[in-house]
Amino acid sequence: MKIVADLSLYPLRDGPIPGIIDFIRDLQQQAGIEIVSNQLTTQLRGEFDAVTTAINHCMKKAMEAPATVVLVVKYLNIDAEIGEAPSLTP
Repeated sequence: MKIVADLSLYPLRDGPIPGIIDFIRDLQQQAGIEIVSNQLTTQLRGEFDAVTTAINHCMKKAMEAPATVVLVVKYLNIDAEIGEAPSLTP
């Protein structure tokens, strides 16, 4: 089953940019997923196991670092394009 995940990582202390960039770069190295990032969010697309494994792997590394972070993830159980804006008409 293909899914899309929408992620936002928030630091709870000073120094947000390096930790977020490292998290996104780590996600980009994971196999079997398509990834698109912008100023507000990072979206992953792929098979369920590939997407969830990538998120778990990268989140574990982020949580092992000394910084305190919050990760918000939304999952969609559809195979939606993530590189384009959605159509607003039915």
